[in-house]
Amino acid sequence: MKPLILISNDDGYQAKGLLVLTGIARQLGNVVVMSTELNASAKSMSLTTNMPLRARLIEKVEDTEELGSVEVYASNGTPTDNIKLAVEHFCSSRPDLVVSGINHGSNASINVLYSGTLGAALEAAISGYPAIGFSILDPIPEPDFSYCEPYVELIMRLSLEKGLEKGLCLNVNFPYTQLGPIKGMKVCRASKAEWTDSYQKRLDPMSKPYYWLTGKFECTDNDEGTDQWALANGYASIVPLRPDYTAFDAIDAINNMIL
Repeated sequence: MKPLILISNDDGYQAKGLLVLTGIARQLGNVVVMSTELNASAKSMSLTTNMPLRARLIEKVEDTEELGSVEVYASNGTPTDNIKLAVEHFCSSRPDLVVSGINHGSNASINVLYSGTLGAALEAAISGYPAIGFSILDPIPEPDFSYCEPYVELIMRLSLEKGLEKGLCLNVNFPYTQLGPIKGMKVCRASKAEWTDSYQKRLDPMSKPYYWLTGKFECTDNDEGTDQWALANGYASIVPLRPDYTAFDAIDAINNMIL
């Protein structure tokens, strides 16, 4: 029996990265896709609470001897909504693997906290499903995914065959294509970095002010062993994540300070 793979993303159901990921997943099992109708980047793990969710069928393809079946849906919810919605109402059985992406743009380092792509993967991990988020650093609308496809297939296949620890999510990023062929993969820690946000003030045609988010990514933690080092040196970075944000190393210090 073919495994069931659930796919989500935050770039919309027409995004090239989603189409590429779906094609790879069909080689490994049956596929259910629950995507966002429109771009939902930077939604993190937000949920929809102020309106009803609706999902529509985009495409349904039966399985063949070589390829799995595909059901593609689009909803007006967030990526995290889509994981919960798909598992409860659109998957015929428990997913054997949940993957999100392939995101157009980096989700390395601090970006994981803002990413809708990783929000979906982390939601799956919380629910006990093996989960992976895939991203490429090229943010252009029509990037070349061919250089990373063999690695995506390999990581997904090994995750299905060998299994991932329950509650674990893999954050996989691929370097710029300008660096040439990928040198390999590195399991890393996330670099410490920040976005120095700036809300730029502008005027609309009626001379009323509005504010537009801009920002600059600043990272001084580029040591070997970090995801930023791996990506800068032509490697795909794999960072294992857990949804638990507890600062275990600070428990004793806070306990001594408060109690």
